[in-house]
Amino acid sequence: MASQYDAIVIGGGPGGYSAAIRLGQLGKSVLCIEEERLGGVCLNWGCMPTKALLHVGEVLNAAREIKDRGIEFAEPKINLATLNKWKSKMVDDLVNGIGTLFKANKVMLLSGVAELVAGTTVRVQKKDGSAETIAATDVIVATGSEPVNLPGFDRNGRTILNSDDAVSLADLPKSILILGAGVVGLEFATIYKRLGAEVTVVELADRALGDTDLEVSTLLLRILKKQGIAVHLKTKASSVTVKGGKVSAVLEGELNETREYDKVLVAVGRRARTSGINLEKVGVKLERGYVAVDEQRRTNVPHLFAVGDCAGPPLLAHKAMREGVVAAEVIAGQASAYDPMAVPNCVYTDPQLATAGLSEEQAKAAGYDVAISRFRLAALGRARTVGTTDGMVKIVADKKTDLVLGVHIVSPTAESMVAEAVLAIEMGATAEDIGLTIHPHPTFSESIMEAAELLHGRAIHVVNTPVTPTPAMR
Repeated sequence: MASQYDAIVIGGGPGGYSAAIRLGQLGKSVLCIEEERLGGVCLNWGCMPTKALLHVGEVLNAAREIKDRGIEFAEPKINLATLNKWKSKMVDDLVNGIGTLFKANKVMLLSGVAELVAGTTVRVQKKDGSAETIAATDVIVATGSEPVNLPGFDRNGRTILNSDDAVSLADLPKSILILGAGVVGLEFATIYKRLGAEVTVVELADRALGDTDLEVSTLLLRILKKQGIAVHLKTKASSVTVKGGKVSAVLEGELNETREYDKVLVAVGRRARTSGINLEKVGVKLERGYVAVDEQRRTNVPHLFAVGDCAGPPLLAHKAMREGVVAAEVIAGQASAYDPMAVPNCVYTDPQLATAGLSEEQAKAAGYDVAISRFRLAALGRARTVGTTDGMVKIVADKKTDLVLGVHIVSPTAESMVAEAVLAIEMGATAEDIGLTIHPHPTFSESIMEAAELLHGRAIHVVNTPVTPTPAMR
């Protein structure tokens, strides 16, 4: 079948729409096929609506705490209908913005369910019931990921929820049980706690946040517990029973009890959406459920690419966007590759946690002679101005070369601060380079500079501990 487009992109999430727009910028004729709404999970049910709810909760929390600083007004009330309307408009505006960018870059959009017929031939089942077979020179698969279901905890969207349900609040629960202490679980714990719910989180593992630096994740967990979020590790919900609009859950492990909740949120992870598009039928290799790709995001099938969550972890929108751009540029004949030294990861709790590079455990396992510094927010003037003392910046460096291997932040604005760490790692910066960089005062970003200076025994706002000189100090 003759090619009708230079490229077809299956999926309109962050990876897919970034690929489609970049292809359009490069002068390619491109068709994007999306089953639901442009923006994928990130814009519609993930990143954006959760951050909107987190912001609302932050304002509520600040309103409650400001009384201690001499400002008094009535207890804030939540108008759920208005909140949902505002959130939906925000999401719609972002989705429409992607559509505007498609038009500006001459990207065609087709609504429907796509499946591969051959390597670069796609059959689309349209919403009106008709079907169409379309061919292209290259195809990019960007089908994203979906929440993992937990056997015995059947989602009903009212009392037993997944993360997609949890951003559309039909009512505010007085109590909620969250299964999983990963990024999704802890962010929703923060949302619901700020909105006034009693929150319990159970995690089967002996730690939260998986591969995150253990010291930093442990610190965050301690802070969340101080805020009144009950977190129980090495604990599972063995069964649930829904009756009379309530959920009775049997908990086993460090916590052993049967308790009733208004809602249960299953947040035990996400998995690649790779079924239903005939990947294996056309010969695409899968590894651990993900599409196997090289640095240019090529699969083993010629002219077939994969980007984003379906192509493997970390399952992050910004990682998907970069991969989409790489695949588009490779299709256009450019020498582009996905080979980051560090991919930032952010957890939008209160305070936020953000990391880049190697954890202390990973650095030691990789054979580095590790140097560690920790600058606590209690010593930071800017943190004191907003009443924050819990948190820190931790730098993991190579003792022999002074190279920055990882930066781990628990702080307000950590989401933005971590970009400096990513740039430092990508450019091969040393701790001394960061320490010699003048940071504005008073800011939260100063804590990164102070942590770097502390590594060399030159911090000003804390007592320096004895250090072993590195080559950069000699």
